[in-house]
This record gives sequence, C-alpha cells and structure tokens, in this order.
Amino acid sequence: MGTPTTAAEHDARLVNARHHGVNPGEIAIGVIIGRTSEFFDFFVYAIASVIVFPKLVFPFVDALTGTLYSFAIFALAFVARPLGSVVFISMDRAFGRGAKLTLALFLLGTATVALAFLPGYEQIGVYSVWLLAFFRIVQGIALGGTWDGLASLLALNAPENRRGWYAMIPQLGAPLGLMVASGLFAYFAGNLSAEDFFSWGWRYPFFVAFAINVVALFARLRIVVTPEFTKLFESRDLQPAPVLDTVSSEGKRIVIGAFAPLASFALFHMVTVFPLSWIFLFTKNPPAEFLVIEAIASVFGILAIVASGFIADRVGRRTLLGSCAAVIAVFSGFAPQLLDGGPIGETIFMVLGFVLLGLAFGQSSGVVASQFTRYYRYTGSALTSDLAWLFGAGFAPLVALVLSANFGLVSAGAYLLSGAICTLLALWWNKALG
Repeated sequence: MGTPTTAAEHDARLVNARHHGVNPGEIAIGVIIGRTSEFFDFFVYAIASVIVFPKLVFPFVDALTGTLYSFAIFALAFVARPLGSVVFISMDRAFGRGAKLTLALFLLGTATVALAFLPGYEQIGVYSVWLLAFFRIVQGIALGGTWDGLASLLALNAPENRRGWYAMIPQLGAPLGLMVASGLFAYFAGNLSAEDFFSWGWRYPFFVAFAINVVALFARLRIVVTPEFTKLFESRDLQPAPVLDTVSSEGKRIVIGAFAPLASFALFHMVTVFPLSWIFLFTKNPPAEFLVIEAIASVFGILAIVASGFIADRVGRRTLLGSCAAVIAVFSGFAPQLLDGGPIGETIFMVLGFVLLGLAFGQSSGVVASQFTRYYRYTGSALTSDLAWLFGAGFAPLVALVLSANFGLVSAGAYLLSGAICTLLALWWNKALG
C-alpha cells in the first residue's frame, strides 16, 4: 500500500497505531457503516425520485410520466457503475486503496449533496433535467469505486462453518439505510406544509447523506490501512487484477454471479421503491404513512438477514437461495393483491416482502465470490456486484411501474416471477455453488 496518500488515510494509520490494529469485530462494523452509507444515499435518491423530482424537475408532464422519467434517470447510476469500477480499479492498482476510496466517497458525497441544491424546472428549465442526470451518473461512477474488499476480507477470515454468518454482515446496510432514509422523509413530509417540504424539507436528507459519507470514509480507511489488510493485498488475496484479464479468466462465474441473486434483487425494488410509487400515484394514502410502514418493515428485514446467516451455515447458501427463489415465485402470485388491499394489505405485503428479501438478500453477496480464484477474487466480486445490480435492480422500478400502469399490478408480479426463474436457472447452471 506504500506511504499514506491522503490526510484521512494518514489519520487512520495513527489511530491504528494507538489502538494496536483492528479486530474482526471492527472489520464487521466498518463493513456495516460503509454499506449503510451507500444504501442511505441510494434510498434518499430513490424516495426523492417518487415524491420530489417528478414535481420539481418534470412539472411539464403528468405525475405518472414524470415518475417514469425520474425512474429512467434513477437507472443511470446502475449503467455508470461498471464504468466506475473499471476506472477506480485502475486507480487502486496505481495509487492504492486508500486513495481510491477517498476519491470515490468524495465524489459520491459531492454528487449527493449537490442534489440538495438542485434548482427546479421553473427556475432553470430543461437544465434542471440535465443536472439531475449528470449528478446521478456521477453517483454511479463513484459507487463503482466504493468497492473496498472488506466483505471479501470477512469471507477470507470466516471459519468453514460460519461463512453464511459472515456473508450476511455487509447486507445489513440495506435495511439500515432504508430505515433512516424513510424515517427522515416521513418526518419532513408529515410535519411540514407541502410548500415548505418542496421548498427545503426534501433537501435535508441529502445533507445528512454527505455527513454519513464522511463517517463511512474514516471507518473504512481505518480497516484498509491496517497491516493485516496490507498483507492480504500484497499476497494477492485482495489485489485488484486487470479487468480484461478477470473477464477472460472468470467470465462464466461473473455471469452466474450476476444472475444468481436476481430473485432477491428484483424483490429488493418491489418492496422499496416501486410500492412507494404505486401508493403515491394510484391511492389516496399519504406517502409519509407508507414511509413509516417501510421503516418498520425494514426491521423485519434486518432480523431476516441475521437469520439467513444461521440458516445458510446449516443448509448451505445455494440451498437457501434456491428455496427463497421458489418462495418468491409463489409470493409473486398474490403480492399484487396485498399491495392493492389498503393499509392492512400494504403492511402485510411489506412485512412478508422484507422477510423474504432478508433471507435471500442476506446471502446474495459472496455466493459466487468464494468460487473465484484467489488472484481474481477482488475484481471479479466487484464486477459481479455491478452487473447484478444493473440487471436485477437498475431498471426494476421503471419496468414494474410501466407494466402496472398499463396492465395492472398482476404484471408486476410477473416481473418478480421472472427474477425468481433467473435465480433458479443460474443456480442450476452452476451446481458447484455452496
């Protein structure tokens, strides 16, 4: 890793020197903080895509069309993310992980907080649309650079019979990030007048996102500058390999890894972003109330993710993922009716959805990573994650809303079913997953 390349990295090394290294518990905390900050940014933007941007940036079209436009821009980050991985992996190889993480999180935080100052269409016209798209693309590129290898570090140090437990730790960041983001938006949307909320209230969560990114940066640097992490880097266990070489050598595993978690990734948006858009556009329920339901349901998601670790260590990750995909396929058959069943149906839909999501999503990372050869594990895992999010989640809110608006909610269930089928096919294709 060489000498410190940033002031933050230097400070992290000083802390490590005073505290005599980092233990596995601190690695887990660093992983959770890092993933929570990423998902908080993600959900802050996702929620604003439903209840803010259609009115602020697309007031010249009806609410449904504005939301579809907003979801199209939402997807740009997932398209840009693989490009970010390619760029930042090269930077990692040249300047070290500390410099890469610092720049990536600086870009992510800057793009996120810039959205808090976004002028509306009424102020600057179509330039508001272009600025929104630009900042979203920068977020995607930056997210590609936030891959730090800490999840791989946990996996490498996991006992043979505890791999499922360690695999679920990074996934806790998703429901934690959603809980905080939903809670913030629910508070401001529920306690401010519509005029105040659309004037300044919606902007506050983006400032919070920037602050959380600063904390996450130091928490992650605290780990990646340790002698233990450096040793794994130098021994090629966590060394970034050239992207083209990785694709050439590990292409099959990357493809399988991208499709194996599609059931959980499709469900991910079906219980987070999409239902909020449906409630906001097609019911009279206040969005603040549904955001509270989301925050409560995310608690069930946290418990289910933890449970996935215990279950996977007993039956195997492949078995758990396959079983969850089959149950998700069944859930897709009656989920639309629940979502369209008023407050009680919505609550049941969200709780059941988050329990299923937690069990499947809890093991979706690293299910293929252990199959990569040592030299390509770091880069292969990063590319697999990027492609899984692109195929499984990037366009999910847009596609689900288009289908539902034109063919009814049952079509959204069919979309969820397609994700479950893809997972089952991917697991069948590579029976070596375990």
